[in-house]
Amino acid sequence: MTEYLDVIMFAALMVAILSGFPVSFSIAGIGIAFAYLGWALGVMDITLLGAMGQRVFGLLSNQVLIAIPLFVLMGALLEKSRIAEDLLDTMGRLFGQVRGGLGISVVLVGALLAASTGIVGATVVAMGMIALPTMLRAGYDPRVASGIVCTAGTLGQIIPPSTLLIILADVMSNAYQQAQYEQGKFSVEALSVGQFFAAAILPGLLLVCLYLIYILARGVLRPADMPPAPPGLAKPDRAEVIRAVIPPILLIFAVLGAILGGIATPTEAASVGAVGALLMAGVRFGMNRKMILLGAVALVALGILAGLFPVRLQRDDLGLGSYLAGAGYIMLAIGGIVAVVLALKSAIRGRIIQDALNSTLTMTAMIFATILSAGIFSLVFIGLGGEERVARLLEDMPGGATGALIFSMIFIFILGFFLDFVEISVILLPLVTPTLIVMGHDPIWLGVLIAINLQTSFLTPPFGFSLFYLRGAAPPEITTGHIYAGVVPFIGLQIVGVVLIWIFPALAIWLPRAIF
Repeated sequence: MTEYLDVIMFAALMVAILSGFPVSFSIAGIGIAFAYLGWALGVMDITLLGAMGQRVFGLLSNQVLIAIPLFVLMGALLEKSRIAEDLLDTMGRLFGQVRGGLGISVVLVGALLAASTGIVGATVVAMGMIALPTMLRAGYDPRVASGIVCTAGTLGQIIPPSTLLIILADVMSNAYQQAQYEQGKFSVEALSVGQFFAAAILPGLLLVCLYLIYILARGVLRPADMPPAPPGLAKPDRAEVIRAVIPPILLIFAVLGAILGGIATPTEAASVGAVGALLMAGVRFGMNRKMILLGAVALVALGILAGLFPVRLQRDDLGLGSYLAGAGYIMLAIGGIVAVVLALKSAIRGRIIQDALNSTLTMTAMIFATILSAGIFSLVFIGLGGEERVARLLEDMPGGATGALIFSMIFIFILGFFLDFVEISVILLPLVTPTLIVMGHDPIWLGVLIAINLQTSFLTPPFGFSLFYLRGAAPPEITTGHIYAGVVPFIGLQIVGVVLIWIFPALAIWLPRAIF
């Protein structure tokens, strides 16, 4: 029995999580219990837990993971200021008269919100409360409407910036370095969040295209499932569309453009995104909208001009032009600071900032507590010989490297029925990905395949998070059966997306290689 203690430990973790006990306490508790059990049975060196302090310090000092609360704050500000609701309403009225048009608008809005917020829960709830009743009034099949809303909301996990990609970039970078050590390379390369953001853009757009093709095809083949919106739905004018669409697009360009262009690190770009979301909320609800808007323009101008014509005032060989440029930059910075203060004042008055900070702290605490407790679990699992067992299992798979990857993808998919993406990322992936990389799989391509697989875990019953989010926000006539049945075709489309990226790896690796 002692030789299978690692397997029993993993099974005990499944039972503890499914029991409903808080996840982070379940993971840490199982780890500590099996550490002492293994020590008592003489199959584990308990001093291995001494490395936990180093792991905690490494997590708290990890520059990559600092971006998570900033990106979450950016999305929370956009959600609480109801900018997402305006976008959804406008796009719904724009495409409503097309057969399947409301479904198309939901997917497009999901993609825009994914690239500007990255928060699945907020997106699904917003669309469940706004778009779903409209789709039902238009005569949409409840299953089709539920499936579209659930799936469009999960795009925030694959389209950057997303917390999944940030966590995955950290895990895959560590796995890649470990694989290089095992191959005898001691001058190792690291992977960055920017590379994974670049790698996920085309696959994310591929999934959007697959969803749109499915909706259009179903609208033609089964028109009764997705009729046009009622004629009374007023079509928005051009100015209304611009007001709803342009701000999120500008925010996307500011954040992703800064990262992919090498101008800013993900953490710096996340702070830019949070400030941008605050300014957008201020323009929407503030008393001094023109001043906030002018300050936002001043900050954009400062970023562009300072990048093109940098001035370092501490040097003693500057000419008059440099001093004038420096004075101009200072004035632009002051204008930007005034705008941020006014926007912050408006957000506090409207309780936007309080609610956004509460959401941010809750989600950040959940993610970091899970990562910390997973560190305890993985240490004990390694001490019980679990890492060697997983490596042997993958190496002995028929089909070599391809067989090992197919087994891993199926295993991750099955775990997605029961576990959250954070738990799978920080518990399972550090065990399987180093071996898969040693077998010859490209780490970035592998990371994108796993990211889409983990995104699917939001849709798979019985514990898919999107299903729970929609169940809480959906009208009473939408049943749990409708939601479960509605996501099945989209789970199939997710699998099609994985197969296409497997067949055409350039979809994942071309852009990061071209940029980096």
